[in-house]
Amino acid sequence: MKKRDLYEVLGVDRNATPEQIKKAYRKKALEFHPDKNPGDKAAEDKFKEAAEAYEILGDADKKARYDQYGHAAFDGAGGFGGGHHMNMDDIFSQFGDIFGSAFGGGFGGFGGGGGQRRMKGSNLRIKVKLTLEEIANGVEKKVKVKRKVQAKGVSYKTCPTCHGSGQVMRVTNTILGRMQTSTPCNTCGGTGQIIDSKPAGADAHGMILEDETVSIKIPAGVVDGMQLKVSGKGNDAPGANGIPGDLIVVIEEVEHETLKREGENLHYDLYISFAEAALGTSKEIETVSGKVRIKLEEGIQSGKILRLKGKGIPSLNSYGSGDLLVHINVWTPKTLNKEQKQFFEKMLEDPNFVPKPEKTDKSFFEKVKDMFS
Repeated sequence: MKKRDLYEVLGVDRNATPEQIKKAYRKKALEFHPDKNPGDKAAEDKFKEAAEAYEILGDADKKARYDQYGHAAFDGAGGFGGGHHMNMDDIFSQFGDIFGSAFGGGFGGFGGGGGQRRMKGSNLRIKVKLTLEEIANGVEKKVKVKRKVQAKGVSYKTCPTCHGSGQVMRVTNTILGRMQTSTPCNTCGGTGQIIDSKPAGADAHGMILEDETVSIKIPAGVVDGMQLKVSGKGNDAPGANGIPGDLIVVIEEVEHETLKREGENLHYDLYISFAEAALGTSKEIETVSGKVRIKLEEGIQSGKILRLKGKGIPSLNSYGSGDLLVHINVWTPKTLNKEQKQFFEKMLEDPNFVPKPEKTDKSFFEKVKDMFS
């Protein structure tokens, strides 16, 4: 199902300020909050949809990627991006501070009112190198990552400070009288539990390092420096009911030997001899989808650009692909033997070898201008 535009979800335009985006999200989330709409699945979906929109538009880097590539920047088949993949605890954990006391002094979980808090693990970040062919066709990569995971055999007990509530009450005297506030427990971090026992080798939080092979499906058309997210493949969170962090995949494009990328278009320099230019020929050239043979008409000029439609990089955020632009370069020999010199000296007297640019022929600068228009 096609996803809605995130700006439309929050009801803001693309020039909205961070404060306007935050305000719009707060309004939507309050409208569809589970406490106001108990048992309403449609309201819950809208609540999650608003959280997805704010997760991206509320972050300057993610917003810039969305503005350039749309949902495709986050929606690779390997679980990239936020959206309806977020559960309620993810939302409450990440955005609870936005709501202040609108729902009983906190936003720590279902039913409002603070309570035990689910911690989220830290994200992991890796670079994945891709060839131009892999970028053009899409690829599945298997990468090995070292994750912090809960050690087997860790047991927990109720926090003696908050007695399992995850919150501690503080009473302060003010000029208006005694005020009571609820804050996350420092002893257990708001989880309501602390470690009772742990196996040897585990750290203070009951965590160990473990190698894991993660499969990442990378869509065609990604660009160098682009970040993709694999949900739940970062470090585990401390505690019994934590939420794992995410794996951030940074794309690194490997330079191609013969093809140069410019957006969705590719460029290829084809060198031919003077004889081939004069007589015409056919040449096999390399593309990201294999080799193809092209025909060069007799009398082709150096600087001519041949455009092979659809032989470039697929568009990440729309249909179709870019083109392959083949730049013709006529190679002039640097040295000549006696017979060759005599041959070309005779050609100097032949009017057919005097340059006669046609009116339709464009100058070098005009060709460059056309390439970028």
